[in-house]
Amino acid sequence: MAQGIWTQGFTQNRELSWLQFNARVLEEAKDETVPLLERLKFLSIFTSNLDEFYMIRVGSLGDIAAVDKSGVDNKSGMTAREQLSAIYAATIPLYQQRDAVLRDVEKCLEDEGLCHVSMEALTPAEQKFLRHYFRTTVQPVLSPQIVDSHHPFPHLGSKVIHVGALLGKKKSEGKKKSEVLGLIPVPASLPRVVCLSQDRGRYVLLEEILFAYSGMVFEMYDVLEKVLFCITRNADIHLDDEPFSPVPNLQEEDVRAKMGKLLRRRGRLRVVRVELSKPISNHFTEHFRSRFAVGDSQIFLSRSAPLDLSYVFSLGDFFPEGRRAALSDPPFQPQQPAMLRPGQSLMHAAMKQDILLSYPYESMEPFLQMIREAANDRSVVSIRITIYRLARKAKLVEYLCAAAENGKDVTVLIELRARFDEQNNIDWSERLEEAGCKVIYGFEEYKVHSKICLITRNDRGVMRHITQVGTGNYNEKTAKQYTDVSLVTASDVIGADAAAFFKNMALGNLEGSYSRLLVAPHGLKDPILDLMDEQIALGDRGRILLKCNSLTDIDIIRKLAQASQAGVKVDMIIRGICCLRPGVPGKTDNITVTSIVGRYLEHSRIFCFGRGENEKMFISSADFMTRNTERRVEIACPIDSPQIRCRLHGILDAMLADSVKARVLQSDGSYCRKPRAYEPICAQEVLMRQAVSQAQEAARTQPQGKTGLWQKIRELLTRK
Repeated sequence: MAQGIWTQGFTQNRELSWLQFNARVLEEAKDETVPLLERLKFLSIFTSNLDEFYMIRVGSLGDIAAVDKSGVDNKSGMTAREQLSAIYAATIPLYQQRDAVLRDVEKCLEDEGLCHVSMEALTPAEQKFLRHYFRTTVQPVLSPQIVDSHHPFPHLGSKVIHVGALLGKKKSEGKKKSEVLGLIPVPASLPRVVCLSQDRGRYVLLEEILFAYSGMVFEMYDVLEKVLFCITRNADIHLDDEPFSPVPNLQEEDVRAKMGKLLRRRGRLRVVRVELSKPISNHFTEHFRSRFAVGDSQIFLSRSAPLDLSYVFSLGDFFPEGRRAALSDPPFQPQQPAMLRPGQSLMHAAMKQDILLSYPYESMEPFLQMIREAANDRSVVSIRITIYRLARKAKLVEYLCAAAENGKDVTVLIELRARFDEQNNIDWSERLEEAGCKVIYGFEEYKVHSKICLITRNDRGVMRHITQVGTGNYNEKTAKQYTDVSLVTASDVIGADAAAFFKNMALGNLEGSYSRLLVAPHGLKDPILDLMDEQIALGDRGRILLKCNSLTDIDIIRKLAQASQAGVKVDMIIRGICCLRPGVPGKTDNITVTSIVGRYLEHSRIFCFGRGENEKMFISSADFMTRNTERRVEIACPIDSPQIRCRLHGILDAMLADSVKARVLQSDGSYCRKPRAYEPICAQEVLMRQAVSQAQEAARTQPQGKTGLWQKIRELLTRK
C-alpha cells in the first residue's frame, strides 16, 4: 500500500513543506507594508524557527539516517539521507534571502536615525571609544583558548557565537612556524548591542568588537584567518533514552530526575549545522569539518545577518516613544470577552450557558479569575487540569497552589517533555507539589498535549462540573500572541467525560471510552475519519472545513483526497506544514488550502463537517499530524451552542476572506498571495476590531445570547 502513496501525485515532503512555511515568515520581514520594527521581529522569528528546525527535525532525521538506510517517507518516497540533502539545498537560498532582507531593513532604519555601523565605518572618536571599551569591559571577561596537544578542544554550546581564528606562532630563531586553532566565546554577561553615541543612533554588536580586536587577545600569534561561527546541536532527546530507576515507589521523582539528566545530555549531542559569518579557506574549513564531523552541505554562510538575531527585539528602545510607536504595530489590548459582562464571574456565567473565549482578541484573565474564584469557593471540592506549557511567571500556578492550600483536591497532569520548556515544567511541578497539589506526569510513550480543566462543585449536595477545553496552552504570555479558542461549559455530559478522562490519566488508561469527547491516541482519529466518510456519502452536498497548524497524517490526507474525488467541498486553513497538494486534477481539485502568517501566530484548531443544522463542529488541541493523532493524548470537544458555532464560523470566514496575509497553496506545492480585493481584508485586523466592538457593546449591557453582530460580519465577508 505504501509503495503507491507518493506516486499518486498529491502529497509532498513534510520537511520541505515546513521550510516553505518559514519562507512565508521571511516574506513578512520583506513586506514593506509591515512596520520596520515588526519586520525586524519577523527576521528574528524566522531565524529562531530555523534554529529549532535544525535542532529537532534535522537532528531526528540524522538519527534515522544513521540506523535505517532503507526506510522512506510515506509522502515523498525519500529516504532520510535524501531528505537531508534536499533540506540542505533548500536552506541555502533562505540564508541569501535573509541577508538581503536584513540589508534592506537596516537601510530603512538608518533613514529613521538608527544605524548599525560596520567596524570599517567607525569615526576616529568611535574607534577610540571601542578600543577603551574592549580593554576595560570586554577583555577582562573573555575566556579564550588555543587548541593543541596540551589544550584539548573544548565543549561548545549550541548557538553560542565564537570567534574562530587560525593562528600562526610568531617566528622564533631556528624554529619552524606552526599553526593552532584559537577560540573566543562571545561573553553572555555583556550586552550584545553597544551604543556608539549618546543619542543612541549608532551601534555595533559585541561579536563584531570581539572579532575586530581578537588580535589583541592572541597577541603572541599571527592571526592568519578568522571568522565568527556557531554550531547547532541535535536537541531531539527522548525520555526512553534513559532507563527508569528500579525503585518503584520513587517513580515520580525518577521521571523528573530522568528528564533533568536528559536536559544535561542535550547540550552534548552531535552537531547538525555550522554557521559562518564569511567565506574562509578550505584549509581553515577543514578544522570545522573534522572537529564537528560535518560535511560541506552542513556549513552555511550568513554574510550580512548576525548569527543570532534575538537582539533585534531591543532595538525599539533606541527610539523615542512616539517614533517607536510609529515603527511598530498599533498596540492592542485583549478585550473583555464578548460573552461576559464586565466584572461577571465566568464560572457563574458558564452555569447558565456555554462561553467561548477567543485569544488574543479577548483576555485570558476571566479564566484565570475563574481558577482564583474556585480556589476560594467553599462549594468547590476539586480542580483538575493538564499543563503543557506555562509562562515563566504564571498566576495560574499561584491560584492552583492557593486552592490546594485551601483544602481543595487539586490534580495537575504536567507534561515534562514540552520541548524547550522541560526545565520550566520541572520547576513548576516542584512548586505545585510543595503546595500540596497532586502532580502526575502522564505516559512513557505518549505526550499529554490536551488542554482541559475540570472544576467540581458540591451544589447543595449535587456534584456539578464546570469544564474548560481549549486549543492552546495555559500560558499567560502566549495567550497575547497566539490565536486560540477556549470553551467553558457546565454540560453534565462533557463534565462526566472530563472526570472520566482525569480518572483514566491517573490510572494509566489510554483506552477509556467517552460519550462526547474525542480523545487520542485511540479515540480521535477513527471518529474524524468516520465524520469525513459521512460527508463523502453526501457527494457534492458534503462539506469539510478545517483549521489547524499542520497536516501530515497520511490516512487523513488520503481520506481528504477521497472526499475531493467524491465532490465534497473541502476548505482548509493550515498555517504551517501541509503534506497534501490541493488542486491536482482528478485527485484534490475540490480542496483549497490557505495559510495565514501575520501579527499573531495562528494556533486554534477548529473542525467542521457538514452544513447548516447538520454540521458537526469541534475545537481541539490536536493537529492532523501522526504524532497528534497516534502518539499523544489529545482532546477534541464538540460545540453545541448555536451562538458559539456562529462565532467560530465568523473566525473561519474571516480567515477564508483574507486577501492581505493569506497565501494559497498551489498544486505544485508553491504558495501565492491572493489577488488584492477592492477592499483588502486582513482577518486578524477584522477580529481585533470585532473584539473591541463586542466589548463596547457588552459594556452597553448588550443582552447575552444575541448573535446579530457576528451574523452581520459573516454576511459582510460572504458578500466580499
